[in-house]
Amino acid sequence: MMPEHWLGQIAERWAAMSGWELTAVVLAVSYLLLAVRQNRLCWIAAFVSTAIFTVLFFNVQLLMQSALNVYYMAMAVYGWWHWQHGGRSGSTLPVTRRPPAWHGIALSLIVLCTLVSGYLLDRHTDAAWPYLDSLVTWGAVVTTFMVARKVLENWAYWMVINSLAVFLFIDRGMFLTATLHAVYLVISVFGWISWLRDYRRQASPV
Repeated sequence: MMPEHWLGQIAERWAAMSGWELTAVVLAVSYLLLAVRQNRLCWIAAFVSTAIFTVLFFNVQLLMQSALNVYYMAMAVYGWWHWQHGGRSGSTLPVTRRPPAWHGIALSLIVLCTLVSGYLLDRHTDAAWPYLDSLVTWGAVVTTFMVARKVLENWAYWMVINSLAVFLFIDRGMFLTATLHAVYLVISVFGWISWLRDYRRQASPV
């Protein structure tokens, strides 16, 4: 499939998409931009956007993606509270980092869950791309928790997850959603830069 054909299909999908999908896309971009700025309002945008995407993904048989968005809604509530009160003595939560061993455990958990759910979906459902769908899903589960805890490395995880998601959604004909994840990929780079700057500023002696 040539890039020109992709652009044509994206334009057609834009013209044909529902108002619900447009609303979800706009709120999803707003969520990420606000998260880059560490603005707590990002979690309100996330809650509404993921509620809409839960239904949209279920309708195109991306079962793990639909379930993932239910989790996102719960994490939006958690993130809203934790960003404001999760620091020391109930203060605003700072940006932190995790050691390599922590990430080794996180990645092992993602792989294990991917293999289990991918196998179950492949054997017992008509889910499309069961293993890839599972990998994107479980990666996002862990990474969203990292965002809620303001772990700097979440942005590196998102870069990989969003790259895989672009392919997944193009295959399912959700070209606008694929474009959204391509935008996410770009924003993730800026998120890493912004949060790293803030982390270094916190670590510098006054």
